[in-house]
Amino acid sequence: MKRALAILILLGLAGGAVFWFLTMPKTLPADTFASIEGDPEKGKLVFFAGGCSSCHAAPDAKGDEKLKLGGGLKFATPFGTFFAPNISSDRQHGIGGWTVLQFANAVMRGVSPGGSHYYPAFPYTSYQRMSFADVADLKAYMDTLPAVTEPHKPHELSFPFNIRRGLGLWKLLYVDGKQFVRDPKASAEINRGAYLVTGPGHCGECHTPRDRFGGLDRDKWLAGAANPDGEGTIPNITPHESGIKGWSAEDIVNGLKTGFTPEFDTFGGSMVPVQENMAKLPDSDLKAIAAYLKSIPALPDAAPRKKEK
Repeated sequence: MKRALAILILLGLAGGAVFWFLTMPKTLPADTFASIEGDPEKGKLVFFAGGCSSCHAAPDAKGDEKLKLGGGLKFATPFGTFFAPNISSDRQHGIGGWTVLQFANAVMRGVSPGGSHYYPAFPYTSYQRMSFADVADLKAYMDTLPAVTEPHKPHELSFPFNIRRGLGLWKLLYVDGKQFVRDPKASAEINRGAYLVTGPGHCGECHTPRDRFGGLDRDKWLAGAANPDGEGTIPNITPHESGIKGWSAEDIVNGLKTGFTPEFDTFGGSMVPVQENMAKLPDSDLKAIAAYLKSIPALPDAAPRKKEK
C-alpha cells in the first residue's frame, strides 16, 4: 500500500510538472521592438481597423467619448461573463505604464505584464497575425488618448474556466504565434485585404463558427456563426449564394462606408460600431477588404438555425 501510494504521489507530481510546463505563458523576445518606433498617426488607422473602441469605450458612447477606453462592456458567453477592461492611458487602471513589449505580449500572445494568460474574449488569436510595426504604432496612438480612472470589473466565471493557467493548454491549439504571411499568388490589394481581415480587423472572430473548445473552425472561415451576444446569427460573408455572392466589390466598399446593404437595408447589431470604425479607413483599404472577400472560397452558411416547431 505504501509503495502504491508513493507511486501515485510521484505520478501526481510528474503530471503537475508537465501541466505547469505546457501551460507556461509564451512571450515575445525582449529585443523585438529595439529598432521599432511607433508612429501615432499610423496607429490611428490601426486603432480604427481593430475596432478597439467598440469593446473598450463605455456602452453607447458617442463622438469623442468613444476615445475614452475605460472598458465595462459586458460579454455573456457559454463559459461565463466577461467585462472589457480599461485600456486607456491611465497608468494605474489602464495601460499607460506599459512598455510597447508588454503591450505586444498582451495583444499578440494574450499574456499580461504580470505573466498571466488573458481570456480569448480578447481576440489575440487574430491579433497575433499583426505586424510588429502596426502594434508599435497602435500603442503610440493609444498613449495619446484620454486617461480614464475606471478600475477593471472582474470576470464572472465558474470552475474550471476561472483557472487562467489552464488557458495555456487552449493556446497550444489556437495560438501559433505566426504573423500574417503574404500569398505570392495573390495581388498586393488582396494581400492587404487579407491582412486587415485576418489580423487587426479580426473579422473571423464573429463571422466564423467555433468548435467545441471555443476555437475558430477554420474549415468554415467567414461562413457565418452564432451571435456571441446570444441572439440571432452572424452572416456568411464568403462569396456563396447564402453569403455575399450577390454583392459586388463596390457594394462591399459602400456598405463599409455607409452602413447600407445593396438592398438599402442597414447594418445592425454589433456590426454597427464595426462599420463606423471601418468607415474611417482610406478607400484603398476598403477596396482591399472587398477584393479579399470576393477571392476566398465560397462556403455554405454555417450559422446555426433554429429548428422549426
